[in-house]
Amino acid sequence: MIVVTGATGKLGSQIVHQLLDRGADDVGVSVRDPARATDLSALGVRVRHGDFTDPASLIEAFDGATTVLIVSAGAHGDAAIAQNRAAIDAACAAGAERIFYTSHQGANAQSHFGPMRVHAATEQHLAATGRPFTALRHGFYASTIPLLVGSALETGRIVAPADGAVSWTTHADLAAAAAILLTATVHFDGPTPPLTAPDAVDLDEIARMLSDISGRTIQRIVAADDEWVAGLVDRGTPAAQATVMLDLYRAMRDREFSATDPTLERILE
Repeated sequence: MIVVTGATGKLGSQIVHQLLDRGADDVGVSVRDPARATDLSALGVRVRHGDFTDPASLIEAFDGATTVLIVSAGAHGDAAIAQNRAAIDAACAAGAERIFYTSHQGANAQSHFGPMRVHAATEQHLAATGRPFTALRHGFYASTIPLLVGSALETGRIVAPADGAVSWTTHADLAAAAAILLTATVHFDGPTPPLTAPDAVDLDEIARMLSDISGRTIQRIVAADDEWVAGLVDRGTPAAQATVMLDLYRAMRDREFSATDPTLERILE
């Protein structure tokens, strides 16, 4: 049995449906609220309650699994690391033969951006278990782009700190690749190569794309870090959150997310 966590979320739900489309007939999910997964039950998926903050529930949710896919916890910092570790330990306790984890191409203990440090710590814990594992090193989700460009189509400007090229990648492609790898007989051991789109683009290029699509000129305005953070705080963003957002731009301009690799395209062929 393949058990997928976070199966009511944007990525996890697509992975489950991709598994079913590929003919997987022994699929289970671990979700915090089984009432939100009744559609999966109707498709023959085993639905069980599992909460990353309740390790006992995870062991029950993972029971009978040969493979567990752990979608990274939605918490932040040390809490996220603790929850991911709890899920990994529960998968081991339940007897899973291989653990998959949704990591990131930027996983690095020295990253500017906190979630990348979480992924690095989680991968380290996976390796320490001695259990076969695959860390899916995803490209940066393309769904983040609207958050970065904000109201550019209305204002004609993308105002943000200096950035760098990012290999934006869709949830749909990553979900399809995960389903293929989960049902494969030959596996990547440890971290995969970056699972990315073939190109990396920065906000200058995104501004040009938006200009072409909208028919109006979208300018890319580079804001000073301190002024940009102050502007966010003035508009009601908590200071801590504004700093985390700035850290994302620092990671971008340090090219933490710029690597591209043909592996994702090859998997999807």
